Amino acid sequence: MARADRSETTPSALGGVLRRWAVPLGIVVAVSALIIGVFWMQQDPSEPPAQGGATGTPSADAPAAVEHPESVAAPDLSSEEGRDPDDLLAEGPADAPVVLVVFSDYQCPYCAKWSDETLPELREYVERGELRIEYRDVNIYGEDSERAARASLAAAMQGKHAEYHARLFEDGEIRSSGELDRESLVALAEELGLDAEQFEADMDSEEVETTIAENAQQGIELGAMSTPAFIIGGTPTVGAQPTEVFTQMVDEALAESEG
Repeated sequence: MARADRSETTPSALGGVLRRWAVPLGIVVAVSALIIGVFWMQQDPSEPPAQGGATGTPSADAPAAVEHPESVAAPDLSSEEGRDPDDLLAEGPADAPVVLVVFSDYQCPYCAKWSDETLPELREYVERGELRIEYRDVNIYGEDSERAARASLAAAMQGKHAEYHARLFEDGEIRSSGELDRESLVALAEELGLDAEQFEADMDSEEVETTIAENAQQGIELGAMSTPAFIIGGTPTVGAQPTEVFTQMVDEALAESEG
């Protein structure tokens, strides 16, 4: 299940990444690319650039105004798509024309809102074989988030990821910290008809720990520290925006794939 192009990452190694004072240049570049892509997505070319400083007529010896482009090309992050047919945290065919990578956190209220309002409509594309959704939990809220992420993968190992994910974000709301403790997560698995003993064993397995750590590190490397964040057909965007924003982006990516 681990991404083939990534070295093995343990939870302790991930903690080391978070504790470093010096940020590697590659991360800075990736973060800058993500910000540029988001700016490109949200900018209105018809709106004049904001003016700063004093008003009035510039002096004769003032430097000429710098011309700025009307838009900035979004970076292509298609290389971040896993397309691993064995990825249990994915919905849709590995060869779907469009991939949506979702960077989320089980304690993020906006992630819950997006999952409740937008995900059902995007699943219609999945059912038609047009879209693949790959979930990547970044766990920026800490231990409870990581535990929930491990539980969702353990549920996926018994074929119940979508159902478990939906219950963690039931009615577009997040669960309290007390509802994300081990006992509550196991109880939820039992409610969904899962083998509780196998579920707990999978939660504690090295395979699950490694996969969850790698997925979180992918988000960290891309600067996805504000959730939810997405890559849609290679284009980054952030936030639980209106559903039509996502369907339009998927439609555009589909049209481009056919062109």
